[in-house]
Amino acid sequence: MEINRLSARSRLNKLSLILTSTLLLSGCDWVVMNPSGYIAKQEAFLINASTLLMLLVVVPVLFLTVWFAWKYRASNPNKVKYEPDWHHSATLETIIWTAPLIIILALSGLTFVATHRLDPYLPISKINADTPVPEDAKTLVIEVVALDWKWLFLYPEYGIATVNEIAAPIDRPIQFKITSGTVMNSFYIPALAGQIYAMSGMETQLHAVINEAGVFDGFSANYSGHGFSQMRFKFHGVDNQGFDDWVKKVHAAENKPLDSETYLELEKKTTGHRVTYYGGVEENLYHDILNRCVAPETICMDKLMHQDSHRAKHAVKQEVNNEHG
Repeated sequence: MEINRLSARSRLNKLSLILTSTLLLSGCDWVVMNPSGYIAKQEAFLINASTLLMLLVVVPVLFLTVWFAWKYRASNPNKVKYEPDWHHSATLETIIWTAPLIIILALSGLTFVATHRLDPYLPISKINADTPVPEDAKTLVIEVVALDWKWLFLYPEYGIATVNEIAAPIDRPIQFKITSGTVMNSFYIPALAGQIYAMSGMETQLHAVINEAGVFDGFSANYSGHGFSQMRFKFHGVDNQGFDDWVKKVHAAENKPLDSETYLELEKKTTGHRVTYYGGVEENLYHDILNRCVAPETICMDKLMHQDSHRAKHAVKQEVNNEHG
């Protein structure tokens, strides 16, 4: 009797824990499902639409599992008809195959359209669902470099750079040019848009827009070593005046300009790196980071590839001349 009481009490405690956890989680702000940027909102719609379409199969299966178990239970007073030789039903098979086929077609069409519309390399065509990008709108270019374990951001239009903090005006198109000075990483601001990989010697891009003022979390979404968990930054969505003030604050920073020597020092591994401002940036620094030639007496990858291409063309031309000589 005591064992049964303990068992009942244990089940009650587990049920209370589940209910408490559910109530606590219900207060969470799921930024992925409630973002502040137009691109991220479209991606949230895709998640919801895909989930609802899949639930059209999942929910009936769960319901029928319970219903069959209840209907065909041994203690059922209304005995159901026993048909041991039943093996085929055209109606049932039509439902079983038609419903998933319709869902797959719907998901395929949705994915095809969204994949092209949300291509991160394409400039955005709308500020929000109802407003196209103005013809005179000037895209804000932000160059992103993933380091161990921090983020470096360069603003070529303004000649400034920051570590672990960025800002952008509300409703202004943004173009991120993303690379890595170390191992592969992933640049992710959930409120703004989906994650994009950062790879050494390569450049990926992301076009997005922020529609609401606020301070949003950005972080690395790809494990890259023991400092990965602290590889976080803040993204400030501000009005035009607020952005101008932020740019002036960065320009006024007392740190020395970000040149090759400063970058090579910054490139060293650190964890929990503080927010840092650079009021000046060496010309072509991002190009050199991308092409892995910041260090002195290092040949840039684009120049090396150009030389290799030239040598290959010359070798082919020489071979053709020898054949006709």
